[in-house]
Order: sequence, then C-alpha cells, then structure tokens
Amino acid sequence: MAWVRGVAKRPWQISVKLLVISLIVTVLAFSVVCASVLISMRQSAQELARQTLENLAATVDADVSRTIELYDHSLQVVAKNIGQQELAGVSKPVLQMLLFARTETAPHFGPLQVIDAEGRVRFDASTLDPPPEELEREKFFTVHRNKTDVGLYLSRPIIFHGIPSIVLSRRVHTADGHFAGVVAGAIRLSYFQDLFSRLRLADDDIIALLRRDGMLITRRPLIPEMVGKNISQIPSVERMLTTPSGWFSGKGLDDGVSRMFVWTDNPRSMVVLVGRSWETIFGLWRKEALRLAAILLALAVFVAAVTVVLIREINRRASAERRLKELSITDPLTGLTNRRRFDSAIDEEWRRAQRNRSPIALLMIDADHFKRFNDTYGHQAGDQILIGIALCIADSVHRAGDCAARFGGEEFAVLLPGLTALEALTVAEIIRAKVERWSVDQAGVTVSIGVADLMPDQVDHWSHLVESADKALYAAKESGRNVCVVANCRKTTRVAELPATREIA
Repeated sequence: MAWVRGVAKRPWQISVKLLVISLIVTVLAFSVVCASVLISMRQSAQELARQTLENLAATVDADVSRTIELYDHSLQVVAKNIGQQELAGVSKPVLQMLLFARTETAPHFGPLQVIDAEGRVRFDASTLDPPPEELEREKFFTVHRNKTDVGLYLSRPIIFHGIPSIVLSRRVHTADGHFAGVVAGAIRLSYFQDLFSRLRLADDDIIALLRRDGMLITRRPLIPEMVGKNISQIPSVERMLTTPSGWFSGKGLDDGVSRMFVWTDNPRSMVVLVGRSWETIFGLWRKEALRLAAILLALAVFVAAVTVVLIREINRRASAERRLKELSITDPLTGLTNRRRFDSAIDEEWRRAQRNRSPIALLMIDADHFKRFNDTYGHQAGDQILIGIALCIADSVHRAGDCAARFGGEEFAVLLPGLTALEALTVAEIIRAKVERWSVDQAGVTVSIGVADLMPDQVDHWSHLVESADKALYAAKESGRNVCVVANCRKTTRVAELPATREIA
C-alpha cells in the first residue's frame, strides 16, 4: 500500500521514467531487428559468393577437362596405331597420315610427336621431316620410361618448341609390354588465359590451375615467376589436394588480400581454385549496413530529441501541477497550510493515531485584539501582523508530521501528532513568547493559545479534539489573553500566568 501511495504521489516522475524506458526499449528492439537482418544478409552474401565461385570453378573445370580429354583421346589413338604390325611396311607419308588422321587440332594445341625408346623424335604431325631432337632427359619421357602405369602424364609448365606449354604424354609399348617410346603433345598456356578472359570476373578475382601434386600450372592474373612453383606445403593447399571440394578463407600469395577460395578437384585433370576478395563479397552488404546504421542513428537522434522535448514538457506540467497543488493547500497570505489541507491532515493523523494507540495534540492560536488593531492601522498593517505571527509559528514547528495552518481570519491551528498536552504546551509557550517578543515593535499584538490532546478510540472523531482546543482558546481569552490554556479530558484548565513560566492551575 505504501508503494501504491508513493506512485500516486509521483505520477509525473513515473510517466517520465516510463517514457524514457519505452523509447530506449523501442530503439534497442529496432537495433536488434536491424542487427538480425544484417547478420542474415551477411550470411546470404557469403553463401551466394560460395555458390557463385563453385559454379565458376565447375565451369573452368568442365572446359579444361573436356580439352584434356579430347587431347588425350588423340594421344591414345596414336599410341595404339603406332604398334600395329600391319603398318610395318607402309611408307612414311602414308603412315603419318594414318597415325594423325583422327587427332584433334586447335589453335592452342601443339603438334603431336612420336618419340622412340632412345628419346628421338620419330614422327611429327606438323612435318614429314622433323628436326632432330634429343628428349631422353625430359621429365615426361623419363617418367614413362621408368614406370609402366602412369597413364596420362601432365608435365610442369615448360618452354616446348619455343612456346610456354604443358606437355601431355602417354607411354608406347611393344606387344610384349616393353617400353617403345612416348606419344606427346602440348597445350599452350595461352589456352588457359584465353579461357579466363571469356569469364565475367571481378578485378581482384583469382583463378589458379594446379597439378595434383601442388604444382601451379597457371593463374589469373598471370605472374610468370609463380608459374611452375610447387605450393603444396601451404596448409590450406595441402587440405585442398586431399579433399574433393570445399572452401577456405586465406590471403593471396602475391598481394596479401583476404579472399574466399573455392576449389574442385577432378581426378582426370587438375585442381581448379578460384578466389574472390571478402571486400567484393561484402561490398553490397556493407553499403546496406551503412545505410541501416545511418537510419538507426537518425532514429536514435530523433528519439533522443523527442525524449528531451517530452521530458521538458512533462516537467513543465509537473511543475505547474505542483504549483497548483501548493496553491490549493496553502494560504496565499501567510504561506501556511490552508483550512482544507488542515482538515485532510488531521483526518489522516487521527486515523494513524487510532491504529497506533498514540496521542495527538492540537494548538488553537488567535491574535489578541486583532480587530481593534485592524481598524486602527488598516488592513495592510493587519496583514503584516498575520504574516509575522505565521512566521513565528512556522519557526517553532519542525517535525515532519506537524501541520501549521491558518484556520480562518486571525485564527491559526497547529497539529502535533504523538505529543501529549504537556508536551504540546511547551511548543505553545515557544510560539507565544516569540510573538510577544516580535510584537514589541508592532503595537504589542500578542496571541492566546488553547492546547488539547486526545488518545483516539474507535468512537471518537477528530472534531472533539478541535472542540476541546477551541474551548481552551476561549478560556485563554477570558483569562486575560497572551496566555496558554490546556484542556484535559474535555475539561479546560487555566494555566497561571507567571513572569517566566506557565503552570497548570
């Protein structure tokens, strides 16, 4: 109940707090929603980038795989035909035509060559009289000579016939399985750069082709010194070479830019690695994030401004309400509590005294010969006397529960909860003495005071206390004024007027 009364007494303060809390909660809720949307957008941007790069890698892988497959088919045809016995007596021009008639040709394909077991070029698809070449030291030749199960072999990038290329080769063997030589051909590195140029890529996108042992075949953008470099020792590349597909975040070896890298691993050809910078991936998302942040900041500023304006308006109205309340319970002349507020206070304290079984005392104070003074000196001088008496009363009553009021005209009342009549008499004497000292220069205006107390019970009403104090005041007037009289047990008792003290007669 005390909390409810406290809330009822502070409606404006509660309103301000609720307003501020509501606006803060609104801004925070909007912030949470925006943050959730931004996180979802960021995840969507990342997922879309991953899918896009996977499609790009799959496209490059499909084109490269198809090209290598076609070229490998030509190598297999030549390797098969060169060992047929029925071609042993055929002339060289006819044999060359039969060997290379079904081979694939393209601008980026080098001519196929048949190399014998000693490493000498025996046939060349581009000429009947190939220049003498000794290729027994080339890596692709020694691999096939030393191993029987290599199959298709892709060399590291080399200068082949004066052009940067990778050599594709297959072993040629005799009828009894012995090494008979190698069929080899080249795919120029310009093929891969031409393929990359046909793709729609961002400026900082990276595409790299790696041999399955980690050898870099080529890349976009092309950096010649990196071509042919083995990068398998890099942890992310090591993972890439052992896992069919996936993605990781890393930095470019040449520029240090953070990127998302996605790869596909085709066991028949090579590993395709594509990368796109996180700056590009989240570029649009960052713009949206900045836009939402600006909107949120503007909202916060607007809410703050509205809050300040509303708080000022609420405080202004609260101040006006307090002022009106003060005016409604305050006597405008003396500044003391008025009669209406006094009736409310005595009713409240009377009920509290009933509950607590505690006494309650009342002083009724009246200015002596005030009508004569007013007629002699005028109403303005009379008002000053009332103000002076009120100041003396207010200066003598200090407890929080005490209530000093202008009861009407030149009559005042002081409510003293918890005091007995004798204790209240002390307060009354202080008031009377102060007025007497003050009024020396005010034509000798004094006050008479009636003091009464009661121990409230369930059948009594506070009007009995007022009646007793009023009777005591009347007795004080009858006994010569400028004295205090105590009414006890609903009987008035005159206090003897002594020079320094007042005693109960």
